[in-house]
Amino acid sequence: MILEITIRLFLALLLGGIIGIEREYRAKEAGFRTHFLVALGSALFCIVSLYGFGPHNDASRVAAQIVSGIGFIGAGTIIFQKNVVRGLTTAAGMWVTAAIGMACATGMYMISLIATGMALLGLEVINAFIPQIGTTTVVLSFSAGSKESVKKVVNQIKEDSMELYSYELKEHRTPHGTIFEASLEIKVKRGHHNERLIDYMDEFDDVTISSVE
Repeated sequence: MILEITIRLFLALLLGGIIGIEREYRAKEAGFRTHFLVALGSALFCIVSLYGFGPHNDASRVAAQIVSGIGFIGAGTIIFQKNVVRGLTTAAGMWVTAAIGMACATGMYMISLIATGMALLGLEVINAFIPQIGTTTVVLSFSAGSKESVKKVVNQIKEDSMELYSYELKEHRTPHGTIFEASLEIKVKRGHHNERLIDYMDEFDDVTISSVE
């Protein structure tokens, strides 16, 4: 029995860690350590409910509480900033990771392996082969010599059917004149949006890109 429980816990740790590695590679808020701990903890709760409280215990009650508890952890990865919601995919990934851990704990090895493969397929493989599907939010930071140049950049972005969530403009006075630093949050289609934004900047002599994130 000890060997079987150890195998279940180790498999939950392994599969949760694999999903965490993908999230870590994408530089998301919750990475390898968070995901393998979620999978391991979910599996351990299930095993305790199955074997720790006697034969007449209703194990499904503990499983239901795991689902609720993971919701609180997932909420911590969701960030709402300047009308942009970030971290939804990571939160959903932790939810799936918990379910995989529970499947491992109940001996559903094949189901847990299939679910892990399907999660990675959706997160990585499909995104690699069809990168243009869906939209993403980028933050474009640049400096310009005049407000007029900033307005032209904003208008150019709007004309190209990109959705501008918000922008922040700061004015700095230097011995050589006034510099305007702008930070724009833009919703764009996936694909070669970075190259397109850089092309916009090339049209203005007094505009310099600081970063595209």
